[in-house]
Amino acid sequence: MMIPERPSLERRVLTALDASAPGGPRIPVILGGCGTGRSSLLLRLRDLIGRTTSQYVDVERVATTPERFLKTTRDASPFAPGPYTAAGAGEGGARDAFDATLAFFDTARPADGPATFLLDEFLELRTFESFPGLRAVLRDLVSALGSSGNRFVLTTRYTARAHRLLRDAPPPFEIIHVAPLSADEVRATLPTRETRSGTFKEEDDDRERDELARMVQVLADGRPSYARLIAETASALAPRGGPDPVSALTALIAPGGELTARCHYCYELRLHRARGYGALKAILEVLAEAEPLTLTEIALRLRRTPGSTKDYLSWLEDVDLIVSRQKRYSFADPMLRLWVRLHCRPAPPTDEEVAQEVHSYVLARLPQAEPALALAGSRPGDADREKWGIIEID
Repeated sequence: MMIPERPSLERRVLTALDASAPGGPRIPVILGGCGTGRSSLLLRLRDLIGRTTSQYVDVERVATTPERFLKTTRDASPFAPGPYTAAGAGEGGARDAFDATLAFFDTARPADGPATFLLDEFLELRTFESFPGLRAVLRDLVSALGSSGNRFVLTTRYTARAHRLLRDAPPPFEIIHVAPLSADEVRATLPTRETRSGTFKEEDDDRERDELARMVQVLADGRPSYARLIAETASALAPRGGPDPVSALTALIAPGGELTARCHYCYELRLHRARGYGALKAILEVLAEAEPLTLTEIALRLRRTPGSTKDYLSWLEDVDLIVSRQKRYSFADPMLRLWVRLHCRPAPPTDEEVAQEVHSYVLARLPQAEPALALAGSRPGDADREKWGIIEID
């Protein structure tokens, strides 16, 4: 869900990146908790700066092993090759791959001017510190970015860790805390109410919108994602009376509510991030690319020993993420595999990529004897459609 625009925050970040500013360009580090709009901010900055001169990287999704992170980030880059493409770069193990990543960030260039890297949840690179030869990954990263001629914007939800890391950082780093939404900012994002005739009101009740905005701002503690959910739900309840943010919050925080799910996610995420699970995510990415695979096949793709790979696989089996049949491993939940294919990548998938992956998923799930029901352009009878519950896709 995209968070409402924050023009003043965007201007501050763009000003920090400006090479003509006094003292030269700085490296903004955006700090804010879950749902404060850090990712939405970076995605808008990518469009403002230009997709040919900037690269958004969702580090949380692709920080698996140093080797795979290097490959995934390079493959998705719009920038011209640099010295990091020398033969064998990044192929000498975890340390070599991380050094090649730092070289990539430093030397990658678009056609004109410096490159801008938008690194979302950059502290997730800490997971690499469990690999041999990598004991100070984040400090190495800070040192490399601080001396680079390229531009960088970093974000993280872990404020205390970021302050601790950047306490002795080079001067270019500038910490920017995401401020809570004001009541006026909440008001600007309220959905337009619709009349019974289906036409939009030209002038809404200002007093009602002001009161709703203030109430939503208080209930959401100024957090954009919470505010948007409450405001949209309250407006959806409006035909039954007036917008009721309290009833909306009650419904959202109940079991099965969307706010319950979001809070559960943030809670579990912070607990689990106390340890690194990069190698486990890497195995899930491997199986998302091809399954089922044997232990040996996974170890070769992961570039780890069979012994360590066996341990990783047992941990995944223990939480029912994967299953083993005849010594071949695959996802326990095929829908989760589809999600990994779509979302465990440096940037969100396009509409076309989503359509393609869903197309392949549906084909794989259809009975082999009936491949034409939904995807080959034929028109099955109503009975067939009801039997399989198929939605026809062009």
